[in-house]
Amino acid sequence: MAKAKTAYVCAECGADHNKWQGQCGECGAWNTLSEIVVEPANAAKTNARATGYAGRVDSARIVDLKQVGQAEEVRVGTGIGELDRVLGGGLVEGSVVLVGGDPGIGKSTLLLQALASMGRKLPALYVTGEESLAQVAGRATRLGLDVEGLQALAETGVERILAQAAQARPKLIVADSIQTLWSELLTAAPGSVSQVRESAARLVRYAKETGTSVFLVGHVTKEGGIAGPRVLEHMVDAVLYFEGEAGSRFRVLRAFKNRFGAVNELGVFAMSDKGLKEVPNPSAIFLSGSNGPTPGSAVMVTREGTRPLLVEVQALVDQSPLANPRRVTLGLEQNRLAMLLAVLHRHGGVGVYDQDVFVNVVGGIRVQETAADLPVLLAVLSSLRDRPLPDKTVAFGEVGLSGEIRPVPNGEERLKEAATHGFRRAIVPKANAPKKGRIGEMEVIGVERLSEALNAREE
Repeated sequence: MAKAKTAYVCAECGADHNKWQGQCGECGAWNTLSEIVVEPANAAKTNARATGYAGRVDSARIVDLKQVGQAEEVRVGTGIGELDRVLGGGLVEGSVVLVGGDPGIGKSTLLLQALASMGRKLPALYVTGEESLAQVAGRATRLGLDVEGLQALAETGVERILAQAAQARPKLIVADSIQTLWSELLTAAPGSVSQVRESAARLVRYAKETGTSVFLVGHVTKEGGIAGPRVLEHMVDAVLYFEGEAGSRFRVLRAFKNRFGAVNELGVFAMSDKGLKEVPNPSAIFLSGSNGPTPGSAVMVTREGTRPLLVEVQALVDQSPLANPRRVTLGLEQNRLAMLLAVLHRHGGVGVYDQDVFVNVVGGIRVQETAADLPVLLAVLSSLRDRPLPDKTVAFGEVGLSGEIRPVPNGEERLKEAATHGFRRAIVPKANAPKKGRIGEMEVIGVERLSEALNAREE
């Protein structure tokens, strides 16, 4: 039997090398090369047949894209509404979903709950590489889950996992976690870049050829990204991240990639002694800690995926003892805060160049859209002057470098969400304001310039 050809791939830049060396010749990183097996196409086909899940081997041919039939996506509900929302309406047959998050945040708990709920609809297999079967069964008992029909396997060898799956023929597989799996074709240690990529590639191939849905649990690095090669995120159909502040009982599941649904969709959960509970109305949760008007606080309407959310933005402006005042943000982009403060000085006549400015989005939400510009500036000005905004006031809008207030998408939907929660006043871009100037009982003030918005907050 011919010896398998090997190559060495850099974990930082992905460059290939013929032999191992301490430093990558492309990016200059040290000790980042790991061994992979370069498997020819005919060998891959032979391995697929040997494991019992070989698909069609017809030669590829060029076809007219207009004549390609479009099969309707078959979705299966997971029994957890917030998870279905993030997935785009349910789990698609043959899809591969990567779930990442900090240790102990609830990845395994959520997937075990989903498997227990879906066990009556389709056969499922829970593959654990980090825990024993007794530990998995004990967690299910503590959570009060009905695991009738749910199969489990304690194994880390990907070839043996696929052989067992070929016999049991489950329609849903959870691999917890992908960093513990390894292939016999590689000599690298489990958890290395080559092992993670090869194991994921085999599971993805199995999913596509058999129509089995696969959940991959991934560890995260200290920077917060999925551990392993970035190519892993390109191989799967959806990438979900679990987020949450330390000590908080709330968890946020966010979709960063989804081939079958909206990107950046958000699901909110609350951790309890019975597992993760859905939070169908997260706006009420994020605003529950508010005790009336306070200086430095503003409520904004952000949009996560297909759902508008009301969140509180807090700002603290204080005299700085440093030559370079600090600009600190939690849940927002720091460079954008520096830009907004410059616009406030140039077009609003308010300078904070000798002040430390701290901005925080309450509840651990990370706001990535420009609709937060206007409420951030209103909160900064409120803290600087120690004067709260009028009670039951909400704001959103993008602030341009020339001081204009630009409209944001889905303005009417945001206003309706604010009116539903009892807000009586809204400061929004003029292009987003309704012609009647009101949404139900809520007064809507449309502004075109930053100076108009600053004047509107005083009224």
